[in-house]
Amino acid sequence: MVLVFTHEDCLGHAAPDGHPESADRLRAVERGLAGLPMTRRDCPIGAEADVLRCHPQTYLDRVKAGIPDAGLAMLDGDTFLSPGSFRAAMRAVGGACAAVDAVLGGEATRAFVACRPPGHHAETAQAMGFCLFGTVAIAAKRALDHHGLSRIAIVDFDVHHGNGTQDLMWDEGRCLFASSHQMPLYPGSGHPREVGAHGQMLNVPLREGSGGSAMRAAYQAQVFPLLEAWQPELLLISAGFDAHADDPLAGLEWQAEDFGWLTRELVARSGGRVVSVLEGGYDLDALAESVAAHVVALKD
Repeated sequence: MVLVFTHEDCLGHAAPDGHPESADRLRAVERGLAGLPMTRRDCPIGAEADVLRCHPQTYLDRVKAGIPDAGLAMLDGDTFLSPGSFRAAMRAVGGACAAVDAVLGGEATRAFVACRPPGHHAETAQAMGFCLFGTVAIAAKRALDHHGLSRIAIVDFDVHHGNGTQDLMWDEGRCLFASSHQMPLYPGSGHPREVGAHGQMLNVPLREGSGGSAMRAAYQAQVFPLLEAWQPELLLISAGFDAHADDPLAGLEWQAEDFGWLTRELVARSGGRVVSVLEGGYDLDALAESVAAHVVALKD
């Protein structure tokens, strides 16, 4: 059984009308999850101590201070704050950390954290790309520092490079980070020469229009052998679904079955324990369909 962590507070993070990262994304995720076998959990509020494993106090204070009493405030060029944004982001952090605790505590072997805002673009002291805190990186540091693991992996298949996760984990030799992403595309990072301070990072750029077949070949040639050699004690997934052919922000042309295939193959090389965290995905029907394929594959 897959544990699914969600919370209605994540609907309270608002953005301007027409902004792709809207509360409707979570409603689409709920449509995708409807009827699937799973156990639901409410996300707790995240601990600031967990955030501080990755971000400095000055940055945390800046985000908190930027929350408006009403309306919207801009944190960077495309990342907005509303009165409910900090609580939503801390639910995402809390859900990801609670999922790690549950999986490492033996309550389940797989978990999916369906929260927003996403996190993989948030750098050490910089919000960007709709992201406030590096949720997956924070969960990784909890697994390493709180639970005492010595070897974990993060795989990011969002269509945009996980520059924030890369920045936050650059010096962390206990964590393998692998990202596939369309290039060229926002945020412009993710070149294969970016390998981390310990050579523990793999970036796999994919060409626009290359489709699911190119993704499968790239993972079979590069990512899967690395995972098999690493033998992680825990696999974290940054699960972005914006590589789908219908997504308006990119053009990798994947289908829902590609996400299902990739998830099954990652689970097979995970050592059994997997925590997946929602990142991008901006066509609502494609998001619902792809999340369903992903969560079914997590269970398998």
